[in-house]
Amino acid sequence: MNRFLELLHTQRMDDHRFYHQSRINQSLHFLSAISFLVAYAYLFIEPAWAALIAWGFSMPSRQAGHFFFESHGFDTVNQATHEHKEEIKVGFNLQKKVVLMGLWAAIPVVLYFNRTFFGLFEATGTWENYLHSLGMLWLWLGVAGAAFRMVQLFFTQGAMAGTAWITKIITDPFHDIKIYYKSPLYLLRGELQDPMEHIKAGHHTSSPA
Repeated sequence: MNRFLELLHTQRMDDHRFYHQSRINQSLHFLSAISFLVAYAYLFIEPAWAALIAWGFSMPSRQAGHFFFESHGFDTVNQATHEHKEEIKVGFNLQKKVVLMGLWAAIPVVLYFNRTFFGLFEATGTWENYLHSLGMLWLWLGVAGAAFRMVQLFFTQGAMAGTAWITKIITDPFHDIKIYYKSPLYLLRGELQDPMEHIKAGHHTSSPA
């Protein structure tokens, strides 16, 4: 158990220090986390709507922070190149995220022109059924993507690393709210970058400056 918790902490710390230095990105993660919790609640009410919330708002806002607001140059805080960080990324690096988000964007287009989605659903012309089908497809995409990466990690880094990663993914909304709830305030004060003093000082804590 101690080894598992250590891996989970390390994965969270690396994700924070390598990929969440922008206060805009942190703020978007805070908003994304709140909407993810709403999606979690809807999983027990209507799974399709849960997926629509997660993929329609939570994921785009979350990934926009990584693609558009995080620096892709040399990381002076961690003394690492962007290429090095992408190579050691435990979860989805930017290249893998492009593939995942490409599938996300393609699904509603394909479904629009093929309402049964190759026989998976009943043919119908109502928008309500279209959105329900879209939600279910996006739900399956999320589950399949997470399961695929977890199995990859089982083979490349071991079962414990894969289990720690999927645990991190599922609990990220709770953790992001905990560590990024002040980020919008810092942003309003004009601070665009987290100074990461706790990282520079070598303090191994998951709480941002």
